Amino acid sequence: MKSDKLRLDSLAVGYNGVPLISDITLSLAKGEILTLIGPNGAGKSTILKSITRHLATIAGTVYLDEKNMQTIKGTDVAKQLAVVLTERIRPELMTCFEFVSAGRYPYTGSFGMLTEQDREVVKKALEKVNALDIADKDISRISDGQRQRVLLARAICQEPEVIVLDEPTSFLDIRHKIELLGILSDMAKNSGISVVMSLHEIDLAQRISDKIVCVKGDRIAAYGTPEEIFSDDTIKKLYDIECGSFNALLGNIELASPCGEPKCFVIGGGGLGIPYYRALQKRGIPFAAGILLGNDIDLAVAAPLAKYVVKTPPFMTASSGDIAEAEKLIDSVGVVIDCGCPMGGMNSFNSELLQYAAEHGKTLIRSLAELKEAEL
Repeated sequence: MKSDKLRLDSLAVGYNGVPLISDITLSLAKGEILTLIGPNGAGKSTILKSITRHLATIAGTVYLDEKNMQTIKGTDVAKQLAVVLTERIRPELMTCFEFVSAGRYPYTGSFGMLTEQDREVVKKALEKVNALDIADKDISRISDGQRQRVLLARAICQEPEVIVLDEPTSFLDIRHKIELLGILSDMAKNSGISVVMSLHEIDLAQRISDKIVCVKGDRIAAYGTPEEIFSDDTIKKLYDIECGSFNALLGNIELASPCGEPKCFVIGGGGLGIPYYRALQKRGIPFAAGILLGNDIDLAVAAPLAKYVVKTPPFMTASSGDIAEAEKLIDSVGVVIDCGCPMGGMNSFNSELLQYAAEHGKTLIRSLAELKEAEL
């Protein structure tokens, strides 16, 4: 059984002695990644700052390696726990190497003199975050992505067992988000460093985390593994989503479906229909879709976006009733969209629908370019 590197026991956090969130009980083992998610202003940063002693706790206890953090000296805490907060850094006249070197302060004594060993630790930290090439650059002249890597390198320099990060992907483009989270994942798996962080990107949180904490209201709304937490209903309630939906299977968000009766019928499948469903939603054109097997990836996107979806159970051919329902929908529209899904075997019924549409004079669209030009 893994021992806890960090444990919160009945913690209450807030400001000026007034609790914002109470009864926080959770734990983090060696090499695990725990992520806090929730709406803006829910208290994620307050929890993290209370863990790191930037804010005084109101009640309860934070244990670091099974020791009450309040009884551990600051320099000893810094050797075990490192912090990367969201505040933008504005140091003057410092190179990236010099800034990262500040992470060695728990080890350098009163005069802050770096030994050769310290310099080697700094170099390896920069190398780990792919920032060795900017070591001699002025830190005020690097990009946001580079700055986040340098901040992480400074934390790594402390040689901690736990790293706490508050929204580390803020200000980063998608490439640098993925790169940074990849570094954290590698540190957890290969170096055994435990990671606690907050993220706004719930799709990334779902993929990287071992445990998820949902923060909303005056208590923790939910706590568990991603498999336990990430359901459409849980995320919808956590963020009060009324227009649109979150798909736990794909980890993506879909906007609200267009209003009104369908103006076209989309014959898709195998993921090929997804660009068409989203293109129609973007233009505000209501549509129907089918016939989709219950295990078809298209169904995950068609279901929240289409007015009607004709579907059949997984691994089964469509019934005569399904076909009749689809034909009725085709009768009600003027346009049928063929997404180009190969048709045969279990989905051969869709070729029958295309033939039905042609025989009944429906306009056929067979590409996104045609759809873009069509007047619907």
